[in-house]
Amino acid sequence: MMEKKDDYQKMITRCPKLGHELEFSYCLKEEGDLPCPRIVKCWQDYLPIEEYLKEFFSPEDWERFQKREPKDKMTTLLELIDLAKKRKDKPSSL
Repeated sequence: MMEKKDDYQKMITRCPKLGHELEFSYCLKEEGDLPCPRIVKCWQDYLPIEEYLKEFFSPEDWERFQKREPKDKMTTLLELIDLAKKRKDKPSSL
Protein backbone atom coordinates (compact mmCIF):
# COMPACT_ATOMS: atom_id res chain seq x y z
CA MET A 1 0.00 0.00 0.00
CA MET A 2 1.27 3.47 -0.80
CA GLU A 3 2.21 5.81 2.01
CA LYS A 4 1.12 9.20 0.66
CA LYS A 5 -2.22 9.98 -0.94
CA ASP A 6 -0.48 11.99 -3.65
CA ASP A 7 1.25 8.75 -4.69
CA TYR A 8 -2.16 7.37 -5.71
CA GLN A 9 -2.46 9.90 -8.55
CA LYS A 10 0.08 8.07 -10.74
CA MET A 11 -1.18 4.54 -10.09
CA ILE A 12 -2.37 2.80 -13.26
CA THR A 13 -5.09 0.24 -13.89
CA ARG A 14 -6.99 -1.00 -16.92
CA CYS A 15 -10.24 0.86 -17.46
CA PRO A 16 -13.07 -1.56 -18.29
CA LYS A 17 -15.14 1.34 -19.59
CA LEU A 18 -12.60 2.70 -22.10
CA GLY A 19 -10.58 -0.46 -22.66
CA HIS A 20 -7.06 0.78 -21.92
CA GLU A 21 -4.82 1.75 -19.01
CA LEU A 22 -5.39 5.01 -17.14
CA GLU A 23 -3.94 6.79 -14.15
CA PHE A 24 -5.97 7.11 -10.98
CA SER A 25 -5.94 10.90 -11.41
CA TYR A 26 -8.05 10.52 -14.57
CA CYS A 27 -10.61 8.40 -12.73
CA LEU A 28 -11.02 11.11 -10.07
CA LYS A 29 -12.11 13.71 -12.63
CA GLU A 30 -13.45 11.53 -15.44
CA GLU A 31 -16.83 13.23 -15.33
CA GLY A 32 -15.73 16.77 -14.58
CA ASP A 33 -16.24 17.58 -10.93
CA LEU A 34 -16.98 13.99 -9.88
CA PRO A 35 -15.07 10.73 -10.28
CA CYS A 36 -15.98 7.96 -12.65
CA PRO A 37 -18.99 6.04 -11.32
CA ARG A 38 -16.93 2.83 -11.48
CA ILE A 39 -13.96 4.14 -9.48
CA VAL A 40 -14.77 2.14 -6.33
CA LYS A 41 -15.13 -1.13 -8.21
CA CYS A 42 -11.95 -0.59 -10.23
CA TRP A 43 -9.70 0.55 -7.37
CA GLN A 44 -11.01 -1.22 -4.25
CA ASP A 45 -8.39 -3.98 -4.50
CA TYR A 46 -5.50 -1.49 -4.68
CA LEU A 47 -6.23 1.28 -2.19
CA PRO A 48 -8.74 2.38 0.48
CA ILE A 49 -10.83 4.07 -2.20
CA GLU A 50 -14.00 4.95 -0.27
CA GLU A 51 -11.98 6.46 2.57
CA TYR A 52 -9.91 8.43 0.07
CA LEU A 53 -12.96 9.73 -1.80
CA LYS A 54 -14.69 10.81 1.39
CA GLU A 55 -11.63 12.90 2.26
CA PHE A 56 -11.10 14.18 -1.29
CA PHE A 57 -14.70 15.34 -1.90
CA SER A 58 -17.11 17.40 0.14
CA PRO A 59 -20.01 15.55 1.82
CA GLU A 60 -22.37 17.03 -0.79
CA ASP A 61 -20.23 15.85 -3.70
CA TRP A 62 -19.83 12.41 -2.09
CA GLU A 63 -23.62 12.15 -1.86
CA ARG A 64 -24.03 13.22 -5.52
CA PHE A 65 -21.42 10.64 -6.49
CA GLN A 66 -23.18 7.88 -4.57
CA LYS A 67 -26.53 8.60 -6.25
CA ARG A 68 -25.26 8.55 -9.86
CA GLU A 69 -25.72 5.67 -12.24
CA PRO A 70 -22.84 4.77 -14.56
CA LYS A 71 -23.34 5.48 -18.26
CA ASP A 72 -23.25 2.57 -20.67
CA LYS A 73 -20.16 2.10 -22.84
CA MET A 74 -21.80 3.31 -26.06
CA THR A 75 -22.93 6.58 -24.48
CA THR A 76 -19.45 7.12 -23.07
CA LEU A 77 -17.79 6.46 -26.44
CA LEU A 78 -20.13 8.84 -28.26
CA GLU A 79 -19.41 11.56 -25.69
CA LEU A 80 -15.65 11.01 -26.04
CA ILE A 81 -15.89 11.21 -29.85
CA ASP A 82 -17.85 14.45 -29.58
CA LEU A 83 -15.28 15.88 -27.14
CA ALA A 84 -12.42 14.89 -29.46
CA LYS A 85 -14.15 16.62 -32.39
CA LYS A 86 -14.58 19.79 -30.35
CA ARG A 87 -10.90 19.75 -29.34
CA LYS A 88 -9.84 19.23 -32.94
CA ASP A 89 -11.91 22.23 -34.09
CA LYS A 90 -10.61 24.44 -31.30
CA PRO A 91 -7.67 26.65 -32.37
CA SER A 92 -4.35 25.88 -30.71
CA SER A 93 -2.92 28.48 -28.33
CA LEU A 94 0.68 27.84 -29.42
